[in-house]
Amino acid sequence: MRSRILWLALVLLMATMAGFIVADISWWLMIPVVTLVAVYGWWTYPGRGAGTTHAVATELTRADPARRVVIYWRPGCPYCSGLRRRLGQARSEAIWVNIWADPEAAAYVRSVNSGNETVPTVVIDGEAFTNPDPAPVRAALTTAA
Repeated sequence: MRSRILWLALVLLMATMAGFIVADISWWLMIPVVTLVAVYGWWTYPGRGAGTTHAVATELTRADPARRVVIYWRPGCPYCSGLRRRLGQARSEAIWVNIWADPEAAAYVRSVNSGNETVPTVVIDGEAFTNPDPAPVRAALTTAA
């Protein structure tokens, strides 16, 4: 909840500032500015990608050994986006958990990262890695498939 309120405040602040800046220059500049604010809002929205929870991910890894890679992420994180991009097609084999949409997932990430919500946190066969190199993650995903 807290992250959604902060997100909304940030997007509204950006839109207000952009409105004041563009109003002084020219009205037609409002189109790309509104587009930029909308894309930023979508990119960082805390509820984006809120499908799998920590509990479901834990159960899936126990029930199906082939689904052994869990990636904890959050919207707007450039490191998470970079990992997703560098994993290529193998990324669909991982279980992705949005820590902003699941408080239990955020608590787990804090428990393995000395109290910090550092993402991406990747769990391979029960062992957590913080912001790992994509090569071993990709290797774990391709052997699981």
